[in-house]
Amino acid sequence: MNANPLIDSVAASVGLTDITKRFGDTSAVTALSLQLAAGSFTALLGPSGCGKSTTLAMLAGLLSPDEGDITLDGTSMLRIAVEKRPVSLVFQKPLLFPHLDVAQNVGFGLRMRGFAARDITVKVQSMLERVQLGGLGARRVGELSGGQEQRVALARALILAPRLLLLDEPFSQLDAELRAEMRALVRTLHNETQTTTLFVTHDQIEAVEVADQIVLMLDGRLAGKGSPELFYQSPPTLQAARFFGVTNEICGSVCSGIFSTPFGFARPTAAADGDAVLVVRPEALRLSDCAAPDSLPGKIVAARFAGTYLALEMTTVAGLLVAHVAADTPAQIGGSVHVRVPVDASTVFRTDSA
Repeated sequence: MNANPLIDSVAASVGLTDITKRFGDTSAVTALSLQLAAGSFTALLGPSGCGKSTTLAMLAGLLSPDEGDITLDGTSMLRIAVEKRPVSLVFQKPLLFPHLDVAQNVGFGLRMRGFAARDITVKVQSMLERVQLGGLGARRVGELSGGQEQRVALARALILAPRLLLLDEPFSQLDAELRAEMRALVRTLHNETQTTTLFVTHDQIEAVEVADQIVLMLDGRLAGKGSPELFYQSPPTLQAARFFGVTNEICGSVCSGIFSTPFGFARPTAAADGDAVLVVRPEALRLSDCAAPDSLPGKIVAARFAGTYLALEMTTVAGLLVAHVAADTPAQIGGSVHVRVPVDASTVFRTDSA
């Protein structure tokens, strides 16, 4: 018999309001406010030490915030014990029980919650099929590959039908091919279950591939949020643009809605007046043999083949610019080019906003 009715609950909306967590004199998370819609898939992105895992630990109940509140569907979770929270957490390491086989690992939580043995068997077999481990229920943990271990960890978390699923960089120890496979699996499982999911990662590509919404954390604070498309095409902050690898920055100033530079390059903008920087991704730059009103003259100083594209470094009046162009683009070191900066692919920020 199911001893915990929360197990069969639907996905929850999650709210963090002014969450702060300190360790001694160090603030790991500062005044973090965030809303996750029920059934959403959010990537919590940021460099190591920015407070991502601390935030997950507070959501799971492993840590208590010093200030602020955490709610599920509007109800505070701060006084609810870890084992009572309808939350599942998957760590970097699978943390499987070595003395149990795969099926016993997956069904462990159900046994702890009083499910009947027959029901556990049915649920475990179904879940193993969903994570592509059908037929491996009797296998010992020591006989599994790294990818299989993480599939078991996912199955063990999802079989409880959590209202919130937390994933703490679960694929960081896998090789590139396995990471890609696991990202696809997690996304498929989310589409099937619609479990509210928060996925911690330091990898921008991983965040873009799996999530519907990205939340960027820097130095324990919220530094931007939005869709993957937003972060790539129109980053919300200069910090976000830099973290997402926007290599090219053109310095200038804004006056009355116009960004301009000493060398004549100008662009309309909604940024406030003052010193500013225009950012543009390498793949957005366009090269031409002749001058155009929105182009900058340049000279190729380096060309690096990167498989699907060619990375060109060019000296210009705006400084060093990097363009990612088609891999078969003719490029001669020392050759002259004109670099176009498309209006719809660039963003202007006040310099003091970083």
